[in-house]
Amino acid sequence: KLLQYAFCVVGGLILMIGFYLILVKVYTKKSPLWFLSKISPAQLLAFSTSSSAATLPVTMERVEEHIGVDKEVSGFVLPVGATVNMDGTSLYQGIAAVFIMQVIWPEGATFTNQLVIIFTAVLASIGSAAVPSAGIVMLVVVLETINFPAELLPIGIALIFAVDRPLDMCRTVVNVTGDATVSMMVAKSLDKLHD
Repeated sequence: KLLQYAFCVVGGLILMIGFYLILVKVYTKKSPLWFLSKISPAQLLAFSTSSSAATLPVTMERVEEHIGVDKEVSGFVLPVGATVNMDGTSLYQGIAAVFIMQVIWPEGATFTNQLVIIFTAVLASIGSAAVPSAGIVMLVVVLETINFPAELLPIGIALIFAVDRPLDMCRTVVNVTGDATVSMMVAKSLDKLHD
């Protein structure tokens, strides 16, 4: 079941990257493969460090010098994105909270609680620090909002802790890819995306 949970998270993250590539193609009229080839060094660093903040200088360099986003745009969008654009973390927190509920507290898996999880995961991801494993700390906040039994909380976190690091690496790649996509879109809308 833990492996199924991990594959569910990775599948969701792949879908998010696919959505970003569609935005790149439709909005900026650039090739998704070209975009991936230009941003891949930042993605690899994000994967190895699990930190959007540590990856920020490389992301800025790739976006400015290789993708063609004006420094004025990237200098504003990317630092803000590294802090608040945690889409991968939001997805992870939602799936992790539902998984923990299904395994440990099945009576709490109501539709209302799932809606609260979605809303809280989005807000918690905005407040997450851009450092490794910050998402698991915010997961505690997400679970507490649905009145998850406090005595079961350590068990729930321990349940997913074994696969947290590789999933953290993957979701950081999604966060960095999202930041680069948004910076391209903002630059395109301001006519500051150069060839």
